[in-house]
Amino acid sequence: MSAWRAAGLNYINFSNIAARLLRRALKPEFRAEAAKRDESHIRITKWADGKPIRQESSA
Repeated sequence: MSAWRAAGLNYINFSNIAARLLRRALKPEFRAEAAKRDESHIRITKWADGKPIRQESSA
């Protein structure tokens, strides 16, 4: 069993933690450029009967 799985993490959580630690370990001149890649945006779409279900925004 993988160490990250034994620790109760899924692979996405494990890779996010590892990437964050790597960015912190960089030299200051490289850290600013790497920090730009730290943010990510995802959208989750629910599907039913092979078609996406339109979600109303809750704003």
